[in-house]
Order: sequence, then C-alpha cells, then structure tokens
Amino acid sequence: MPYKTIAAILRGESDTPRLIERMLPLVRAFGAHVSGIHAEPSPGAHVAVLAGDMVSIDESAIDAARERMGNVRSLFVDVCQREGVPHDWRGMETFAGDSATASLPSVNAADLVVVQQSDPDDLDTVFADLESLIFDSGRPVLVLPYVNTTPVDPKRVVIAWKPSREAARAVFDALPLLHRAQEIEILVVDAKASPEHSAGMIAADIAAALSRHGLNVTISNQNSAGLPVGDVIENRVADTGVDLLVMGAYSQSPMRELLFGGVTRTLLKSMTVPVLMSH
Repeated sequence: MPYKTIAAILRGESDTPRLIERMLPLVRAFGAHVSGIHAEPSPGAHVAVLAGDMVSIDESAIDAARERMGNVRSLFVDVCQREGVPHDWRGMETFAGDSATASLPSVNAADLVVVQQSDPDDLDTVFADLESLIFDSGRPVLVLPYVNTTPVDPKRVVIAWKPSREAARAVFDALPLLHRAQEIEILVVDAKASPEHSAGMIAADIAAALSRHGLNVTISNQNSAGLPVGDVIENRVADTGVDLLVMGAYSQSPMRELLFGGVTRTLLKSMTVPVLMSH
C-alpha cells in the first residue's frame, strides 16, 4: 500500500521549505496528503516565580514564539500551495515546545512520519526529541540528514537486517519505498547461527519474501572485525553510494542505549543518507 498520509515534523523556519521540497517526489508518487506539525513553548513556559506570589512573564519570548509559529505555517502553506500538495496545518503550544513529542497524538494516524536530523549549528531549529518520536509513535519515521539536500527518491537501498521484531517492522513499513528502488541490499553484520539457519543464511527468509514482491534483492554478510556495528553500517552505506538506509530501532532498551550507546543513536547523529526507522 502507498503512503497516503505523511506527517512532516517542522522544527523551524530554516528546515521547513527544505523538508517539504525534499519530500515532493514521494508525495507526488504516492498521491499523499501532508500534515505539517510544529510546536512552540506555551506562555506558561515563559513564566518564572520570583518570590512568594510574584512572577515574571517574558512577553518578548512569548511574542517571538508566536511569530515563529506564524512564519513556519506560512512557509509550509506557501510551498504546498505552490506545488499543488494536499495539506493541513497543525500548530501547537506545549510547555516543552518540542514538535516531535507534541506530534505523537497526530502521527498515530499517519502512514509515514518525516523529520530532519538535528543540525547542531542551526540556531533556528528548535530541539525535537527524535528518539521519543521513533520509540513512541508506532509509525515508521523517515529521518533526513541535514547535510544532504537531495530530494528523496531512493533507487539504491541498504536494509540493516537481523531477525528481530524491529527489523521486520522496518522492512515491511518501507515496502512502498522499496518498490521504487532498483537495487536492494540486505546487510547482515556479525551473523550468528540459529536453530533455524546457519550464520550465512540469516537473511534468506527475508530476501525470499521481498523477492516474492518482485524486488531485486542481494545479501551482504559483513564481519565487524571489532568495529561498532553502527560504523560498519555507515561504512557500507558510504561504499555502496545508496540513497536510503532501512533499519529497526531500539533493539536494546532506551536506558541501555543511553548508557552504552547503540546503532540507533550513532546513526541519528552521523547519518549522511535518509534513514527509515521503525520500532
């Protein structure tokens, strides 16, 4: 099934036009409707208690947030109207002003969520908790790297595979994109034998399933040789020049990822191509 409802998480004025314009090939290919979602801090976030019943209200910050909300809305609507994209706007005020977490009730009804990776040098883009978005939305999240402005229309795809619920969800959530690809590589890192398969056959079932969908699939088994798995995946993406990485997210608990790191966090920080993640 094609993606018919795409939720675009809009972080600020600088990323909004670029995000929508990069999505256009997919929006047009699937005949999709785009929901633009942006949040700003509510007035309560700008109230400070001084002493007793005395409070300080930062009116200038409130005005700036509401002005930014209006600017982001205008940028989103202008691009959608210019390109003839069916759309709706969802502006929200929450205490945190986090567009990712504020979007959760809305994105539950989306086929796909699209968001830009955090750009540490862009002061305009408000913080967005991408990990909560991926972990809590229940929907596939397509994260676009800020270093790459190429329109999203993947022809060569790498699937980071291991037999897990998360990886399986990501693969089948990505089927509309995979059907647009010309080459699909299933990448297995440090494969381990199971009662069902030898190490070299870990990806055999998923490769056969995708082939039955008429997809052109190959398998690549890689040994990490002591490198972190995230680095191995990134190296393979760079070596093959692919347009999209598909992977499961949070195969470990979020707390363990926080303490020890993990593939999900590594790729969210250093990705160079769009990554579709599902949990």
